[in-house]
Amino acid sequence: MSPYQINQEGYYGEFGGAYVPEILHKCVSELQHAYLNVLEDPSFKKEFHQLLKDYVGRPSPLYLARRLSEKYGCKIYLKREDLNHTGAHKINNAIGQILLARRMGKKRIIAETGAGQHGVATATVCALMGMECVVYMGKTDVERQHVNVERMKMLGATVRPVTSGNMTLKDATNEAIRDWCCHPSDTFYIIGSTVGPHPYPDMVARLQSVISEEIRKQLLEQEGRDYPDYLMACIGGGSNAAGTVYHYLDDERVKIVLAEAGGLGIHSGKSAATIHLGKVGVLHGFKTYIMQDADGQILEPYSISAGLDYPGIGPMHANLAQRKRATVLAVNDDEAVEAAFELTRLEGIIPALESAHALGALNRMQFKPTDVVVLTVSGRGDKDLDTYLNYHK
Repeated sequence: MSPYQINQEGYYGEFGGAYVPEILHKCVSELQHAYLNVLEDPSFKKEFHQLLKDYVGRPSPLYLARRLSEKYGCKIYLKREDLNHTGAHKINNAIGQILLARRMGKKRIIAETGAGQHGVATATVCALMGMECVVYMGKTDVERQHVNVERMKMLGATVRPVTSGNMTLKDATNEAIRDWCCHPSDTFYIIGSTVGPHPYPDMVARLQSVISEEIRKQLLEQEGRDYPDYLMACIGGGSNAAGTVYHYLDDERVKIVLAEAGGLGIHSGKSAATIHLGKVGVLHGFKTYIMQDADGQILEPYSISAGLDYPGIGPMHANLAQRKRATVLAVNDDEAVEAAFELTRLEGIIPALESAHALGALNRMQFKPTDVVVLTVSGRGDKDLDTYLNYHK
């Protein structure tokens, strides 16, 4: 059994599991029993891959960024998840989960969202399947991601602004779980990241693993070998990173570098660098590193990026960090914004603020000229233009 893979009980090492209130026990165990049978079912696979191809537009390109490569003295390939329908990797998972929900006979879909990309992806697949959709979003995020809110409404979703706590992703997740407790029988909760009670982290990672599956094929075509020297991705909850590393977890030739949100600096009190700052605890139904005070109260995370503003981290990544399989760097707001402008000017690609954190890790690295680096651009930057322009005045 690999130390990096999930075990029978739903743990990655000591992280993961399912810590849920009694009222949700039935929902979660029903999901645990259904998900692998469905995901392995040939008719599910056929429908899933058909939609990924014809609706999402996969495979997403693996693009050799020549000018960026020149600057960092290696070969940098960008995995272009920003080119998916809806503008991010989130749609891969949303399609898989709604197909599962439909097979389980659920009629109503709920979701949480921070940057709005998962909300848009969920609203999109609900429109596609003709299902009712309610999206919980912190009021702070509703304001800073206004365009995505309007997209969700246009797609027919109800967006419920959350006014508790910091009014960001953590609070939206709390409300979504509360809703699920009130409607356990007919409601399916589409979680957008590799977080939540088992089987969510594993299910989301499997649905996103289409990313690393494509990287293998595309590298073989372009480099004559199916593995890179480095894989780089940003982590908040960790779904794009999980998809990027999935097929390489046990391949020690591949170094994994993950970028979390440093905010204004890890010691500034305004950060979302959970791996640097967190202690082990339970949040949103799973055991992981959490930003918490001495009494175990959750500390409010901060990041310029609404999608990385989470006080926990997916259990897969907590385990990779603990076992030193992944190097985790905290990239601050200003480094991420600079990196976004650099990619835009060098390659004509405006990345999402989340992805810009992965790009911001490049100048911390010591690459050799022969190194092949694959960096996942998890989303496009349209939704973040106001933030970029305000920051760069």
